Amino acid sequence: MLGIIGAMEEEVSRLTSAMEEVRIVRRASMEFYEGKLSGRDAVVVRSGIGKVNAGICAQILADLFRVDRIINTGIAGSLNSAIDIGDIVLSTDALQHDVDAGAFGYAPGVIPRMEASVFQADPLMLELAERACRKVNPEIHVFTGRVVSGDQFIADSKKKDFLINQFTPLCTEMEGAAIAQAAYLNGIPFLIIRAISDKADNSAQVDYPVFEAAAIEHSVRLVTELAAAFED
Repeated sequence: MLGIIGAMEEEVSRLTSAMEEVRIVRRASMEFYEGKLSGRDAVVVRSGIGKVNAGICAQILADLFRVDRIINTGIAGSLNSAIDIGDIVLSTDALQHDVDAGAFGYAPGVIPRMEASVFQADPLMLELAERACRKVNPEIHVFTGRVVSGDQFIADSKKKDFLINQFTPLCTEMEGAAIAQAAYLNGIPFLIIRAISDKADNSAQVDYPVFEAAAIEHSVRLVTELAAAFED
């Protein structure tokens, strides 16, 4: 069973409309669409914004649906000047940039008393997703690298510089690393997929409705193709 956590209602609606044999299960104010996508057993859900919503959503996928893979899609802000608006970032790993137990001697991003704070994405999922993205979205670029998450919308240039210097990520958003942590704790392979909404240096402005429509199209194409690539 493949678990897909989406961020945008329109994206989730596109995916669920492409599913077959659908039943809807409601838990924690979320609607989980269980059925078949690209011939694979799948469940699609919109988690809501922030790490708590995302972590709860991932745990429900683990406990109730017994998913054996989790994909998280959405939008992120760029932290690398090579990435253009609309490009796709696939996670190699993820961490929470707003974890700060420095008063106890921990480095930024380190979760006290956990064996891991940087959560590794599944290499096979990453490989298949990169291949699928190049196939179905040839008009954009695809990058692989670190995703950082926090319960903050990052717009300040000083904060961006701190994240870049401290963690060397490609992008920042508000859910992925929480899903990655839940996946790690449950032993479930995961991958984060992010469409980039801005330039790292704020040199380009985005027409957001146009960007969102394109981002949804690219994500839906990629996820649909990726779902078909997995072996049973």
